[in-house]
Amino acid sequence: MKNRTFQGFLSLLSCSVILFACQQTGGKKEESKKPGIEKSGFGTLPDGRAVDIYTLRNGQGMEVKITNFGGTIVSWTAPDRNGKYEDVVLGCDSLAGYLRGVPYFGAIIGRYGNRIARGKFSLDGVQYSLATNNIGNHLHGGIVGFDKVLWTATPVAGDEPALKLAYLSKDGEEGYPGNLNVEVVYTLQKDNALKIDYTATTDKKTIVNLTNHSYFNLAGKGDILNHQLVLNAGVFLRVDSTLIPTGEPRPVAGTVFDFTKPTGIGMRINDKTDAQIRFGLGYDHCWVLSDSSKTLKSAAILSEPASGRVMEVLTTEPAIQFYSGNFLDGKVIGKGGAAYQYRSGLCLETEHFPDSPNRPEFPSTVLKPGDTYRTTTVYRFSVRN
Repeated sequence: MKNRTFQGFLSLLSCSVILFACQQTGGKKEESKKPGIEKSGFGTLPDGRAVDIYTLRNGQGMEVKITNFGGTIVSWTAPDRNGKYEDVVLGCDSLAGYLRGVPYFGAIIGRYGNRIARGKFSLDGVQYSLATNNIGNHLHGGIVGFDKVLWTATPVAGDEPALKLAYLSKDGEEGYPGNLNVEVVYTLQKDNALKIDYTATTDKKTIVNLTNHSYFNLAGKGDILNHQLVLNAGVFLRVDSTLIPTGEPRPVAGTVFDFTKPTGIGMRINDKTDAQIRFGLGYDHCWVLSDSSKTLKSAAILSEPASGRVMEVLTTEPAIQFYSGNFLDGKVIGKGGAAYQYRSGLCLETEHFPDSPNRPEFPSTVLKPGDTYRTTTVYRFSVRN
């Protein structure tokens, strides 16, 4: 009897040791969580083309899921101060959600991010007409912009998981001139940063202004009003009632647009004594970065006090558009059946200035044959205790 009891004890101890070892090494579960990139199906377009989704995972446990429909970042997990990972971007659980219509959640935006006045611009004396899909202006590439096309996706070999997306925008597509070959590479880095490299070439003079339109909420839920924001910009672009720039940049000092020091987003967002807040229904403006160089520099720092999450935005671009989710109204149903309410996410879009093709005083967005458009943006996460 004692022998059987002792043998039972040994058997229990052995199982406990095995269980402990599995917990420490992760067993099969850890095997599926190794750093790298995985591909799976995400749905089918109405014309029968298959859509895929790719999971990029680094050694710290951060995961970014990207679909080749629109080059869209579907989900993105980041740790809080206790090491808990949560999804910090708005999106949909399936392709069907995106096909029903979303406000550019996580997508690549092109050919031209932001607005072009009245949907018209000229190059070498030739006037081009684009769709007017936003208050009489052209917005984010038109009716079928880069956010609504199927990109060719290819994993990139290397010591950090990366995904290359390629798309040929044909001459005349959405009214733009030139055959534009575009490549966007997402690289999930070891330090919990996602690097986005954009390149493009054309066979005819055209305009290009690419960006990513992820909606961030570092708390993972609720609204973004308690987030703290720093924008490394001393001036911003004033706009008219249709959100088109009216002229030269204006200083932020003494205005509700001053984010040169950490400032709560909700502190002044409803100050409708400022006409600019009334026009944007909050923040929907372009800040001109203090560092105008084409080197990678810090543009913004976003933090969320309750979770301790911090996200720094670095870019080679000259400006950043801060949009505070003013047009979210609960009608879009996202991940887990969540209805995305007013200001439940914010965007920090690195870019050239809105309406640059019609403003010779703004940095040029013209791309010529033989030249290569290149720009890089990095979203780097950390934790503040």
